[in-house]
Amino acid sequence: MYRKHLIVLLCVNIILFACSRKNDTAPLFAGFQPPANFPAPVYDLAKNPVTREGFELGRKLFYEPRMSRNNTISCGDCHLQTSAFTHHGHDVSHGIDDRLGSRNAPPIMNLAWHPAFMLDGGIFDLDLQPIAPIMNPVEMDETMENVLQKLRGIPTYPELFRKAFGTPEITTARLTKAMSQFMVMVVSSNSKYDRVMRGEGMQFTAAESAGYKVFQQQCNSCHKEPLFSDFSYRNNGIGAGPNNDLGRYDITLNAGDKYKFKVPSLRNLGFTAPYMHDGRFYALAGVLDHYTHEVQDMPTLDPLLKNGLPLSATDKEYLLAFLQTLNDTTFINDRRFSEQP
Repeated sequence: MYRKHLIVLLCVNIILFACSRKNDTAPLFAGFQPPANFPAPVYDLAKNPVTREGFELGRKLFYEPRMSRNNTISCGDCHLQTSAFTHHGHDVSHGIDDRLGSRNAPPIMNLAWHPAFMLDGGIFDLDLQPIAPIMNPVEMDETMENVLQKLRGIPTYPELFRKAFGTPEITTARLTKAMSQFMVMVVSSNSKYDRVMRGEGMQFTAAESAGYKVFQQQCNSCHKEPLFSDFSYRNNGIGAGPNNDLGRYDITLNAGDKYKFKVPSLRNLGFTAPYMHDGRFYALAGVLDHYTHEVQDMPTLDPLLKNGLPLSATDKEYLLAFLQTLNDTTFINDRRFSEQP
């Protein structure tokens, strides 16, 4: 009997020692770390520094369905990590009660470098961004006051807000700042392209290298490296969609902005189909066909596209090979960004 007790005690001590070693070696929270091949971020981190507690609260809020009127829709429902935080498989995104939106949900990715948000640039501060989908009647259809009341009634949230901000008060400003801390951490910077640019022992194949040259000649004016967008608003000649979305014009009321939308990043295209603001193209080959011979002339068409892009069949093949180097599998599998890390 004594020997059995001794064996049990020894096993317990081994388990406790292993657990303590695991905790001792747990990685420290590094906070926001700009990639070496990226420019300085636009988001003012000095006003909202990322902490472990703020980031974890923001992640929980991102996946919180109580942010919607009937407690069924979270931000994560239209921004799926496996699809690089887009709404995969939908031409336009579906919201509460399966209501149809008017646009394809853009990816939540590298937002710390965006000077404005939404496809029309209608929001200028990341800290204000979450309010728009919460209050949009076809997305989450809720009010901020109701959201705050619901969160205050859940025992875990006051403590999470206390850990993140020092006191348990739950306010709109704190909610949006926590969500910003999560969103600025959602960085995609580990594609093959990135590793080649950083000299991490990888090289483009012959086809990828040829495609990179085509990209630099034909695409880099709008899709500037390394973020692959210049964040301008342009009419790319796809014409009016079924709902006649006027794009940037609805924000500025400037006739010169009709049918202009923010230039999207080309990162993670392998995970984010369909393409364009209304999701009309289901394959990248269709996108390239558009730019070569389907551009519609319109008063606000971008001057760079007046004659389309002179892409041969070989150019397209090489360009598609290069675009695949922008896919970041580490990003879509990063447990820090998932609902259950």
